[in-house]
This record gives sequence, structure tokens and C-alpha cells, in this order.
Amino acid sequence: MAHTDAASTHVSQGALYNADLAPTTAAQRTWTWYHFAALWIGMVMCIPSYLLASGLIEQGMSPWQAVTTVLLGNAIVLVPMLLIGHAGAKYGIPYAVLVRSSFGTQGAKLPALLRAIVACGWYGIQTWFGGLAIYTLLNIMTGNALAGDPIGWLGINAGQLACFLAFWLLQLYFVLHGTESIRWLETISAPVKIVMLLFLVWWALSNAGGFGQMMSMPSQFEPGGAKAGLFWAVFWPSLTAMVGFWATLALNIPDFTRFARSQKDQIVGQAIGLPVPMGALALISVIVTSATVVIYGKAIWDPVDLSSRFTGIGVGLALLVLTLDTMCCNLAANLVGPAYDFASLSPKRISYRLGGMITALIAVVAMPWKILASTEGYIFTWLIGYSALLGPVAGIMLVDYWLLRRARLDTAQLFEEHGVYSYRGGWNPAAIVALVLGVLPNLPGFLHAAFPASFAGVPDIFKTIYTYAWFVGLGISGLIYLVWMRASIPRTPARA
Repeated sequence: MAHTDAASTHVSQGALYNADLAPTTAAQRTWTWYHFAALWIGMVMCIPSYLLASGLIEQGMSPWQAVTTVLLGNAIVLVPMLLIGHAGAKYGIPYAVLVRSSFGTQGAKLPALLRAIVACGWYGIQTWFGGLAIYTLLNIMTGNALAGDPIGWLGINAGQLACFLAFWLLQLYFVLHGTESIRWLETISAPVKIVMLLFLVWWALSNAGGFGQMMSMPSQFEPGGAKAGLFWAVFWPSLTAMVGFWATLALNIPDFTRFARSQKDQIVGQAIGLPVPMGALALISVIVTSATVVIYGKAIWDPVDLSSRFTGIGVGLALLVLTLDTMCCNLAANLVGPAYDFASLSPKRISYRLGGMITALIAVVAMPWKILASTEGYIFTWLIGYSALLGPVAGIMLVDYWLLRRARLDTAQLFEEHGVYSYRGGWNPAAIVALVLGVLPNLPGFLHAAFPASFAGVPDIFKTIYTYAWFVGLGISGLIYLVWMRASIPRTPARA
């Protein structure tokens, strides 16, 4: 397949174009390796990331097994992150435009919508955590003035709802001021977060007189343990969940790398900013929680709960840091991508700003506190479930960009309704079929995990497949797409 490196080619301003989706100019490429590292540190240092190790330990892992699983999962997801991010840095296009090369100029709306809906769920989850931090700490300051009975079917009280909506409103400034405001927030917050985490470790160790016994706690999978011999049965779905944690960003990372000063900047920045900080945060959460057993007589995994036990100025400082943590992660990880994705559905009607507002509104309707009702619901239904959906999209994109097109695209044609990427009426049948066949093997396992009572009879083979959901989906869809496209007559741009 021959392609033209056409980042500078004139782009038609037709129905597929708006200024937010257009290739970035040289003046817009201001992100250095430090900005990408700071971006990831800002996204990593958040409450859901902090809680990952606790979820794994609750499933039976030792602290060191949990930390290693988190680190390994993030090292794996870094690979597609860098490979897909390459296109953004090279051509200055967001995910919603890049995916047109494989799914077609109209078909691209399907993976864009899938990714956007998942991000809306995440945006709601992070907003709930931010609101919960405000609620908990304000109750400490006011003597539980916000406490009350749950409101009917909502399942939360008026104070929790008010704090959730307050945090939602707080983020609107950055929704309305675009990616540069988010870059600014991440850049200044990253070093603050690192200092605060180191302070938290110092506080824990100095008050507990050491690491505490939790750090040497054996796993439940060892002989004589409650789950002896079941390590691999828990490890593989847990690893898939860790990969799934950032599976959304693995797709839409071009939304950020399109602003990279160079390819090297995005590669170095991401390699520094993602796997090591994720592993370090997991280790810190275990160290601090181990110390809480000594200090308070029980393990306190929830950083909001822990912050509520501080006194004096510590409460206010904890509120500020938790709010900053959650906002940084939410805006970067869960707003930018769906804002572009929704804009791509109707470029002439929906701007990046309006796409961000749509994301924020759906997040409220999603009632995220219900997703977080249990550890199993969070890890094995939510994280693995959407990784089964997004893994196939990643497989198709990687095969299309690297194996079929050899990292060469015609940028102008990506904005042409009837150009070389229009396939059949704007849809590429190979990508659609590959996506469906990549998702189908994981569907029975997902239904069993989400609705165990209704789907108790799902064969064990499908339960096993589901434990590798992201990997299975990526492999099947990528292979089917590769075979189909190589067997067909490619409609690709001719070499200039």
C-alpha cells in the first residue's frame, strides 16, 4: 500500500471538518516530554488509581503481588499507547479523525461513540470521587451537617448530591477553556502531587514506627491460604483489568500527542510518566494502608476516609489536594477524548467545547456511585467489560496504521467524504466485522460477570476467555482485519 505523508496537504473544510479536528499547526505543537510526563503523573495520581492495589489485595494477593500486577499491566498498555500516539505526533490529528483510515469516514463515528460513552462513565466516576472528598471533609468541619438519609432511587443523600454537582460545576472552567488550560493545570500540579505523596509516606512511617505488618502479609493463594492454588485464576483477569484501566487513553492518546513538539517528546514523556508512577502509587497506597493498621487499628484504603481523620489545617489541605488530584485526572483522561469524539459525530454542529458539555451531562445521568458499589463490580465488570469493547478497536487501529499503511496516511483524504477512506458509503466492512467478531467471544463472560443470577449457565470456556478480554479482542479483531484487508483490493491513496 502506497501512501503520502501529507500533514501539510490542504485540508478540505467540508462536512467532516471543524477547526478543533483539523491537523495541528507548528505553532500549536508546544508539548515537550516534560508536559507528557506531567500529564501522566497528573492522571495517575488519583483516587481510583490509589484504590487499585486494595482491590487486588482484597481478591487475595499479597501487597507485592498487587504492586507487581499494577506495574505489569501498565507496562503492557504503554505499548499501544506509544504506537497509536505516533500518528497524533506525526499528523497532528485526534483519535476521532485517525480512526477514519480504518473504519471509514462515516464508520469512524462508531468507535468514536463507543470510546466517548466509556469516557462519560469514567468522567462521572471521577466526579463522584471529587464530590465525595468535598462531602467527607466538609462534614468534619461542620459536625456532619451534610449527613442525611438517601433520596429514594438515587441511593445518595442531598449533601452527597450537592457536593457531586458542586465538583461537576468546578470542572466547567476547564471544559470551556480547552486543552491548553488542562496542560497548564497538569504541569503545575504534577510536582505538587509528588511532594504530597512523599509527605504522606513520611507521615505514615513516622507515626507507625515502620512499614507495619501488612507489607509482609502472605497472599491467600499460598498453601493453607483461603484461596490456595487459585492465583492464576485471579491474576489474569486482574492483569486484564489493569490494562483496561487505561484502555480508553490507549485509543485517544493522539488527542494529546497531536500537540507534541516531536515524536521523541511523546515517547520519552509517556514512558516516564505512565508505568513507573502507577507502580509507585500502588506501593505507596500499600505502605500507607499498612501504617494505618498500626495507627488506627484497621486498614484504611480509602484516601478520603484517611484524610477525614486528620485534624486542624490538615483537613483543609487534604481537601485541596484530593480535589486537585481528582480534577487533574478527570479533565485529561475523561474529557478531552469524548469532547473530540462527540465533535466528530457532527463536525459542523458540535465543537470541542460543546462535546465537553455533552460529556459532562452524560456523566451526571450515569449515576457513577452505582458502578462503584463493590470491588468486583468495579474491577471485573466495569474495567474488564469496557476493555472487551475497546481492545478490538485498538487491534484494528494498530494493524491498519502499522502493518497495512506502514505509518503513512493522506491527511487531506481523512476529511473528504468521498475520498480514499470512504470505502463503501463511508463504512469499511472489514473494520465493522472485525470489531463485532472481536467483541462477541467476550460477551457471554461479561453477561455472567454483570448479571450472575440471570446468566449462571454460561459455559466455563467463555468465563475463561473473558479473563483475557482485552487481549482476546485485540488479537481476534486485528487478525480478521489484517486478513480481510490484504485479501481485498485496497482503496488507498496513490503515492504523490
